[in-house]
Amino acid sequence: MRFFVQQLTFGLTNGAIFALIALGYTMVYGIIELINFAHGDIFTVGGFLGLTVIGLLHIDHAPAALVLPGLILVFAAAMALNGLLGVLIERVAYRPLRNAPRLAPLITAVGMSFVLEGILFLIKGPNQVSYPNLLPSGSVNLGVASIGIGNILIILIAVALMVALNQFIGRTRIGRAMRATAQDRDAARLMGININRTIAITFFIGSALAAAGGIIYGFYFQTIAFDVGFRSGLIAFTAAVFGGIGNVVGASIGGFVIGIIIAFVSGYFQGGGQWSDVVVFSILILTLVFRPTGLLGMRVPEK
Repeated sequence: MRFFVQQLTFGLTNGAIFALIALGYTMVYGIIELINFAHGDIFTVGGFLGLTVIGLLHIDHAPAALVLPGLILVFAAAMALNGLLGVLIERVAYRPLRNAPRLAPLITAVGMSFVLEGILFLIKGPNQVSYPNLLPSGSVNLGVASIGIGNILIILIAVALMVALNQFIGRTRIGRAMRATAQDRDAARLMGININRTIAITFFIGSALAAAGGIIYGFYFQTIAFDVGFRSGLIAFTAAVFGGIGNVVGASIGGFVIGIIIAFVSGYFQGGGQWSDVVVFSILILTLVFRPTGLLGMRVPEK
């Protein structure tokens, strides 16, 4: 039972990271029907931005009373900067190709992924970079097992961001504009919605959430590298498809489910660490074949 709880905790923590990345995929696809394959590398950039802010503010050496305000500042600064990066990428790489055949922006997204990876490689090098763990230590004893306070905090942060995003999309004027643009861009434009600004805000929010995921990844694994976004991004894309790409709640659930599947495959099967990717991408193939709309996606008629 103790091992089961440990694997479940690991799966939920990993799933929280995948869910935060998957939200960016699902938001961008929902509004402009583009698979933004550069999003995994935007996640990595966000992690490095958080590390840079930590170094500038020396939060890893700050007194205990200043750690929490420092953490809030790290998340806010890195999310804002990463959001601006997402807006810049949309403006330079995707907006000129918005009315081009679908293959053109898809190839551009792959190219942007390589560009970001190359820049990170040149700046940070090929080796793993150590990341300070500023999450509280200790654990909560449940009797049969114990759960780390850091794990609980990671899951709570991720869930809070997902709930906030869902409320933002459902209750704010900008959120209504995003939903209208996703449903019918031409009709939304006729109703006075600024399409360019709405899409830019979508990229900002998705990239900001990816930065939160990158910082959490660094705190949890205490390391980060220029290429961690490649695998994490593909798994998060699988989570978005599995949950229903274009659906925020579906992407969140998909991230947690995929994280738990990876944890149990790795923990309960011999050589499971090598087989976990096989299982994950088999889920992607099966979802696309038998239920391409995902768990919570809705089948809509072609216009």
